Order: sequence, then C-alpha cells, then structure tokens
Amino acid sequence: MKKIAIAAATGNIGKRAAQKIASGNATAILLGQNLERMNRLAIKGAIPTVTDLSDPGQMIAATQDADALFLLVPPVTRLPSLKEWYQRVTAAGIAAVTENKIKRVVLISSLGATTAADLGTVSYCGRMEAAFDELDAHVLALRPGYFMENFLQQAAEIKNEGKFSFPFPDDHDIPWVSTDDIGDAAARYLLDETWAGHWKLNLMGPENITLAEAAERLAVLTNRPVEYVRQSVEDLTAQFSSWGIPGHIQHELLALYKALGDPDGVYATPRTPEAVTPTDFEQFIKRKLLKTT
Repeated sequence: MKKIAIAAATGNIGKRAAQKIASGNATAILLGQNLERMNRLAIKGAIPTVTDLSDPGQMIAATQDADALFLLVPPVTRLPSLKEWYQRVTAAGIAAVTENKIKRVVLISSLGATTAADLGTVSYCGRMEAAFDELDAHVLALRPGYFMENFLQQAAEIKNEGKFSFPFPDDHDIPWVSTDDIGDAAARYLLDETWAGHWKLNLMGPENITLAEAAERLAVLTNRPVEYVRQSVEDLTAQFSSWGIPGHIQHELLALYKALGDPDGVYATPRTPEAVTPTDFEQFIKRKLLKTT
C-alpha cells in the first residue's frame, strides 16, 4: 500500500489531507511533535511518528518508506526568526526526499510566493519552492490565499459582540480559501501518480471578498449587526507582545501583513479557473464558525 508522509499532521490542513489519504486507500505517516494529539485524530491505518520537522535525521528516519511527502511549515515563535525556521524545515525536507528517493512532494506555499524578497513568510515560501525545484522529484507548490479559518479565532466576538478585526483596510479585496479545500487539493495530488515535473497552483476560493462585505454577510448569517474594526499596527504589536512573540519575529509578521494588505500586492493575483476551490464564505460560516462554542 502506498505510504504518504504528512508534516504538521495535527494542523487544519495536515489533518484534512491525512483523512483524505486514508480514505483513498493509502497509509498516512503522521509527522508531528505531540503523539497524543496525533493519536486523537483516529485516522484509520495511520502511523503516528514523533518528528521534529527541522531535524534532517529525524525527517529521514520518519519518511524512510514514504512514496510521497506533504510539507507544510507550521508557525513557531521559539526561534530567533521565522526565516531561520523556514530554512531549517526546508533543508530537513530536502534531506528526506534526497536520501529516501521520495518521488512526489506537495508543498504548502503562499499566493505571490515569488513576487518579491521582502514579504515576510510569503518570500520564505518562495525560497522553499526554489530549493525543492532543484530536486529530481516531482514537486507541486500549492499557493493558497487567506484562510477562512482565521475567522474562527474571533468566533466569540462575532457571535457575542458583533465585531471582528484584521489588520487590513475594509475595502481590501481578499481571496478567502478554506483549509479543508487546501487539504483536499494536497491529498488529491499526493494520491495521483500521473502528474510530473515542477508545478505551482494558486488556491483562491470561489471569490474575493472585502472585509466590509464579510461584515455584511456575517450580519445576515448571525442575524445581528456585525462591524469590522481594522486592527492598527500598534494594537497588532501589543497583541504579539502579549503572546510572547520575540521582537524580530514581530517585524517579520508585520512585513507579512503589510504585504498581504497591499492592494496591488499578492492578493491582486488574477484569477484562473484552476485557482477556484469549492467552499464559499457562507458555507464556511455555517459549517464551522456558527458551530463553535
């Protein structure tokens, strides 16, 4: 049976990809640092493997029998910089693919990954893509837009207080995409043995929606007024500090949000039919946000 290694298997995208792989008559090798959380996923036939994604030796050992690798760089704040973290995870993934002769790799990158060098983690994703493109393996970089699931962190405020916030102008046009759809796309290509070469695929949801439009739609769905309140740089910095995020990583995250908020930047990427994913905003809100406690 085909074996597929799934990095960050307990995250939204990794979990969804692993579930789809298990239902596709393949074995998911779950890579993560918390064995209990991986076991709680209860994915049929899965092999949970405690693995530091930034350690080449551990990645090589964990993917020894893998036919394909799904690689996502999970967020961390314990290192001096996110740039270093991306470099380390990239190097460990390349070591695993090279040593174990893994045939196919699906990366989670970012929309606009190769547009500029100063876009925070968007640019780091571009460098990861470039590094994997040097390999003989077949490599697909999925480039999603902004996650719909970012609304879930504010579910209580939306339902109880009628407000939500992001660090973008209210008229900023954003390609919202569900992480379920990203996981589904990853699993589809990990299971498919017919594609070849090095590919990039944008994932942009069914439509772009401004935050003002999101507030209007949330008001209808929650049956109460909902207001969008733009988060200032000062408020965002204070939030980062309250979370214990080091200063240099704060600067990297601010660079990311500045890039994502640029009206002529990465989210101005033209749409193509291949970039469309099925879950629309209303479906996401009904299926996930309104069901949170």
